[in-house]
Amino acid sequence: MSDPGGVAGDQLRAFVERIERLEEEKKVISDDIKDVYAEAKGNGFDVKILRTVVSLRKKQPHEREEEEAVLDLYMHALGMLVPDHDPGAGTASEPATGSGEG
Repeated sequence: MSDPGGVAGDQLRAFVERIERLEEEKKVISDDIKDVYAEAKGNGFDVKILRTVVSLRKKQPHEREEEEAVLDLYMHALGMLVPDHDPGAGTASEPATGSGEG
């Protein structure tokens, strides 16, 4: 059955109602996710970092590596990272300052 303008009103209404139901389900799920983040924050976790971890887990390893390489490139270009001039310098096992002898 076609309505004026060649639009099948019943079919259109069904699509709109399905979309509305799905939008409501999406809102409920979004609220649940917010609650989980709030719970994590209440337990001392950094929510911003947690969101980053969730985002990274969605990506393939090669995608993450590519993004990290481009990020490093941009940070070097902006002077935000010191270029490696001495391999092994600044490792966690070495002190950041002098030897303390003197």
